[in-house]
Amino acid sequence: MNDLRMKNLVRRRDDRMVAGVCSGVADYLGLDPTLVRLLTVVLAIFSVGTAALAYVAAWILMPEV
Repeated sequence: MNDLRMKNLVRRRDDRMVAGVCSGVADYLGLDPTLVRLLTVVLAIFSVGTAALAYVAAWILMPEV
């Protein structure tokens, strides 16, 4: 029998560096939070701040647990 629990994209309080967005995304995708944080920084640099704006939007829109 498959366990069909729905995943929720939420910000985490227990594993945060700034707002918990990267750890929430990592948990949702099943990745290491450090990898997601590094990818976020690299994207923020190479996207001329667009990824930083997406991070702030996720900070505002994602619920916190």
